[in-house]
Amino acid sequence: MPFGLKNAGATYQRLMDKVFKEVIGQDIEVYVDDMVAKSENGRSHCEALRRVFRILRRHQLRLNPEKCSFGVQAGRFLGYMLTERGIEANPEKCRAVLNMRSPQNVKEIQQLMGKVVALSRFVSRISDIATPVLDTLKKGRNFAWTLECEEAFLRLKAMLATPPILIRPKVGQPLQLYISITENAINSALVQEREKEQCPMYFISKTLQGPERSIIVRTDLPIQQVLRKPDLAGRMVAWSVQLSEFNITFEKRGPIKAQALADFITKLTIEQEQIEGEWYLLVDGSSNQTGSGAGVILEGPNGVLVEQSLHFNFKASNNQAEYEALLAGMRLVLEIEAKRLITKSDSKLITRQVNGEYQAKDPRLAKYKERAKTMAASFESFKLLHVPRDQNKRADLLAKLASTRRGLQRLVIHENINTPKIEKPEVQCNEQGRTWMEPLVEYLKEGKLPVDLAEAGKLRKEAPKYALIGQQLYRRGFSSPLLRCVDPQEAEYVIKEVHEGVCGTHIGGRALAGKIARTGYYWPSLKADCMDYVKRCDTCQRFADNHQAPAEQMHAVMSPWPFHKWGIDILGPFPRAGSPSHLANLSF
Repeated sequence: MPFGLKNAGATYQRLMDKVFKEVIGQDIEVYVDDMVAKSENGRSHCEALRRVFRILRRHQLRLNPEKCSFGVQAGRFLGYMLTERGIEANPEKCRAVLNMRSPQNVKEIQQLMGKVVALSRFVSRISDIATPVLDTLKKGRNFAWTLECEEAFLRLKAMLATPPILIRPKVGQPLQLYISITENAINSALVQEREKEQCPMYFISKTLQGPERSIIVRTDLPIQQVLRKPDLAGRMVAWSVQLSEFNITFEKRGPIKAQALADFITKLTIEQEQIEGEWYLLVDGSSNQTGSGAGVILEGPNGVLVEQSLHFNFKASNNQAEYEALLAGMRLVLEIEAKRLITKSDSKLITRQVNGEYQAKDPRLAKYKERAKTMAASFESFKLLHVPRDQNKRADLLAKLASTRRGLQRLVIHENINTPKIEKPEVQCNEQGRTWMEPLVEYLKEGKLPVDLAEAGKLRKEAPKYALIGQQLYRRGFSSPLLRCVDPQEAEYVIKEVHEGVCGTHIGGRALAGKIARTGYYWPSLKADCMDYVKRCDTCQRFADNHQAPAEQMHAVMSPWPFHKWGIDILGPFPRAGSPSHLANLSF
């Protein structure tokens, strides 16, 4: 093809990929007109060259002998040094940076950064290190080489004086990816463990620009929990599904086993806030003629503040409202898996009963007391203190607003409770078989996979479609809401209730499955179970609309006059053997 065209390089690269598709990535690597044949020993090297030359001869391609080298232990390819140890930085490029003086103007900074970027894959956290130097290139600023720029420049020189050797990956061994996100850059390091030592394979660093720096997300959730949150946006869901195609496991960072990663891990490990400590819960209940409600305020050791307002859709006394507020607050703390709790209430009766100082003579209050003690036993440390009303003003205000349903604030979590907590039965199942949800729950909660590799891969691909909230599994989709996953026994009850319950209309199987999904339930065999249930429904079989036409014997249709109807059948083609290849059968 003619030279000078914009797509000449891409077209030639596609041609080389097509020509060497049998051996590329195994015996040879090709980039436009640069090729390198690779092998682990001399004997396999000759076999690799034989396969490469056979392909060249087949496609009538020729090599320039003056530009070819055979049997070398090391060589330069695409600006890098390829050796038995791995990929090394070009000494000439490193020497060019080491011999540079401190930049005196913008043009020299551009020359410095151009040389550094060419070696960026050998320098960890290069974007963070070079941030002071890059800031001098911003528009609207006068050139000023500060002390921070000089320190960054000397640090780049020190790291390029002894660049690490990047190893090539071994098939079958896991890869480890370390990720670090700072206010100025995103950094990552890809390593693989060799003889109990983590060896680097690649360093990636990206500088955040403009609006990217203005968005700061602070979270104590690891990436595993972030990608499995139920309220992910569409793009995050797509990323989660794409990442599920790979065999990725999320682990906490362990001990560092390589000096090459010391600098990266030192900056990666930030001082995390101490989230383990005592949590403080303020509760209060209110009951009047217009209604009853409760206010809950939860304060964490790391500055977390949660305010909740509860409105009761049932009649409750003031003491009952106080107990409901206490149970709701304790349930909230258990959901966030806190272990140490100090609860404060302005009700002397409630605090003394729970602490065992007063007896509960009212049967309903006695049930509340037992439920509170049962939940308190779930904490490592639990204290219930009585405080004056003036020290519990905020919770008292939330309770009054909830009871009157006036002045509701958007920053407060609101919830309506239809029945008292003591009236909800606690069902305990002593014998229960393993359901289809347990492998998903174990994987989402503990990262546990089946022993069978095929089942493990299938489970890993299906897991992003589900979310674990508390101890309940939910199915999620791009356009549908969260669907509660149920076991076979619950599924049978759901089908029966929707199909022939109070609002059941004995609809068909497909319509029944769609109605159950809109109601908010899911299990894998939803459609098949609905179709089978409709077939077994006695009412549907007795009174369903069937074909009511009477049966008749088949009889011939007579034509009113000759040639009223024509019919033609064309057969063929047939193999030629001295006879026509097609036949036509005409009837009337």
